[in-house]
Parts: sequence; structure tokens; C-alpha cells
Amino acid sequence: MIGEPLEVVKKQTTILLLSSDSNIRLVLQEVLEAKGYVVLPAGDLSRAVDWLGRCGPDLLIVRPYLSGISGYEAALYLRTKCHGLRILMVGGFLDDERIQYRASLKAIEVFPKPFTAGEFLQKVSAVLATTQ
Repeated sequence: MIGEPLEVVKKQTTILLLSSDSNIRLVLQEVLEAKGYVVLPAGDLSRAVDWLGRCGPDLLIVRPYLSGISGYEAALYLRTKCHGLRILMVGGFLDDERIQYRASLKAIEVFPKPFTAGEFLQKVSAVLATTQ
């Protein structure tokens, strides 16, 4: 009816989660979904590419080591398919200064283990707040 407020449709934030370790993928997915994010789980690069073809995620979360390819290489490849894609690499050994420097050159945020669910969600929120 005229004069009734329009319903505002808020786009849910979509996160592509790429990890070949199904246990880690499941835990991170549960944490993210509990916070209200839509999570697209991918166990390998081809599944991640398939998700990119269906929707443009707001963020890619990737593990540093995948089956057959490094997470860094996978992230750079996926960014060629979805320009401006924000990337967060989470996992072990990411506190090495060489890794931090290399990632910074390509605008990839890194978040080393160990971390709590709350710390992880804060980092995700911070990365989503950045502009590419």
C-alpha cells in the first residue's frame, strides 16, 4: 500500500572458504555461519572456481597449504577470476616475516595460528571493512 515502509533487503556477506582439510573447513564454517555469514565451502581449487562462477563472494578465506597447490597461488588465481576479491589466509607458519612481506605485496591479509573463534571473527570483520 502507499505510505507503507519498503522492506529493506540486506545482502548477506558471502565468504568462500577454501581448505583441503575437511575438519578445519567444518569448524571455520560453523564459526562463520553462527555469526550470520553465508559460507561457500570448497575442498579444492576447482570447487572454489565453481563457486566463483555462481556468485561473487565478499571474501576468500584460504589455508596456506592445499592439495596440489599452495594457498597463496590459489588465492592469486582466484583473484584473476574475481577482481577486487578480499583474501584472508589463515593457518600455521604465517608469522614468518618473509611470508608476511610476500602477502602484503599482493594485498593478502594473513592471520597465523593459534587464534580463538572471537579473534578469528574480529579479523574477518576487519578484512571485510577494508576496500580493495
